[in-house]
Amino acid sequence: MKHLTKLIITIVTGVLALLFEFVFHQASLAFGIIVITGSIMALSMLVEMIQTLKSGRYGVDILAITAIVATLAVGEYWASLMILIMLTGGDSLEDYAAKRANKELKSLLDNSPQKAHQLVDGTLLDISAEKVKVDDELVVKPGEIVPVDGVVIKGSSTVDESSLTGESRPVNKKQGDPLMSGSINGDSSITMKAEKSAADSQYQTIVKLVKESEAQPAHFVRMADRYAIPFTITAYVIASVAWFVSKDPTRFAEVLVVASPCPLILAAPIALVAGMSRSSRNGIVVKTGTTLEKMAETQSVAFDKTGTITQGALSVAQIVPESGISKEELLVLAASAEQESSHILARSLLAYKGTPKKLKEVSDLAEVTSSGVKAIIEGKEIRVGKPAFVSHQKIEKIVDQTTIYISQDEVFLGYITFTDTIRPEAKKTMEELRKLNVNHLLMVTGDHQIVADTIAKDVGITEVYAECLPQDKIDVLKKIPASNRPVIMVGDGVNDAPSLAIADVGIAMGAHGATAASETADAVILKDDLEKVSTAVKISKDTMKIAKQSVLIGILICTILMLIASTGIIPALFGAVLQEVVDTVSILSSLRAKND
Repeated sequence: MKHLTKLIITIVTGVLALLFEFVFHQASLAFGIIVITGSIMALSMLVEMIQTLKSGRYGVDILAITAIVATLAVGEYWASLMILIMLTGGDSLEDYAAKRANKELKSLLDNSPQKAHQLVDGTLLDISAEKVKVDDELVVKPGEIVPVDGVVIKGSSTVDESSLTGESRPVNKKQGDPLMSGSINGDSSITMKAEKSAADSQYQTIVKLVKESEAQPAHFVRMADRYAIPFTITAYVIASVAWFVSKDPTRFAEVLVVASPCPLILAAPIALVAGMSRSSRNGIVVKTGTTLEKMAETQSVAFDKTGTITQGALSVAQIVPESGISKEELLVLAASAEQESSHILARSLLAYKGTPKKLKEVSDLAEVTSSGVKAIIEGKEIRVGKPAFVSHQKIEKIVDQTTIYISQDEVFLGYITFTDTIRPEAKKTMEELRKLNVNHLLMVTGDHQIVADTIAKDVGITEVYAECLPQDKIDVLKKIPASNRPVIMVGDGVNDAPSLAIADVGIAMGAHGATAASETADAVILKDDLEKVSTAVKISKDTMKIAKQSVLIGILICTILMLIASTGIIPALFGAVLQEVVDTVSILSSLRAKND
């Protein structure tokens, strides 16, 4: 039975009972209809409580059930009705508050791309977004939603990406600029080339994350249930002692009436949903309430370097050919092999190369995690990546900066170096984390030790692990002692996916689209801004503080009211009204977690 339906039935019962009692002077009928409704509701709650117990959680509804039965047993049927109204009203308010707090997450679903205009031989064909294929040319008209991830090939416009990144300012897009599905085109038509299908595009990835965040249970609810065990025992002890001392069973009912379980049932989950909503508004998708709880207790944060602490747009510094190949030929081979990779170095290489018209056709393309890519180009195997990966022969020219090496059929052709620009917000992020009492900061990267040490020093990180393979990163995270846990891992790219999965909390820099990193992570930062890491930790700490405050405030008020009710000062009917006051205070306190 839905909460709103229960509330309506209870209100109708109350109206009928009032008519029978005070209009038709049939007190027995009023008592009877309330007993029937109360019994049905109590039975329904008992079934729900049993289901809760089967799922491994302790249910506190037993207090409410006992209070309803006790008030009916001692003839306080109006108090029983008031408890029913307040309880079903509180449940309905919980539904409303949860929906309201979750509004920002659900708004993503409202703008889901549905259609696309495919350009075929100069003719526009309307097709569903799901039918778009990679390399299709599409026209996005003014005010329309970009259907899939792609790149502008004709025209220019401003695009609203606020539902994806949290950035309210429109972004200018011209030829060669990337487009994310779910963003809204401005005043000019643009022609784009699809780089991903609808299912693999940024928007559908975010929708998937949202659905996961809604489906996952919140661990802190189980913490609230652990509060409920001593609270329930305390309520029964106070009620039983009051009955024993007064020799009046009514006293037992009066105590249980004010023993409201709603601070425990409602406060924690509402605060968590509100905190997840606040995170979403700030461009951070948090998948579960458990993630919020762990981030609030974070002691360590480990960062990947390339694409995480450094900017998402490295620039080519040097092209150094060997074996008689020209710089242009070396660049074309490397860019051709890297053209489908999502790694930051691949994006930087292609950006330097410019238009992909001169790239060579590749086949049998494979990305080897933390090593590089290999592909067949014009019948020859081209490898791009680390020295040991591209050739079994020892490469003498090893450069102490971010570098990719290129080989053809394992013959070393040369290397390309990149300048590694630190994100302007990186140092501030480390300072903010320390202000939040997260003092154990480390860098875990596959890059050279000298490069890693230099960048770590510039941003304020003292603990550096360089030249790490994915397994090495996992080993580093596993060795972090319990005193420095929970640990957050922040990364970008396929090679970070294993370490994001093994960390207590994995945070992916997902601004560049769907990758294994964002799929594996517990939270995804949609805007290309490292400072969102400290923002996520702050929001989590605020949320858990408010959740615990709301629960404990509710328990304290209830306990005081129970002690007062044990003296007989609070009649059962008035106690039922006070119960809802406590519920309202707890819910409003929890909703504070939604505010920035």
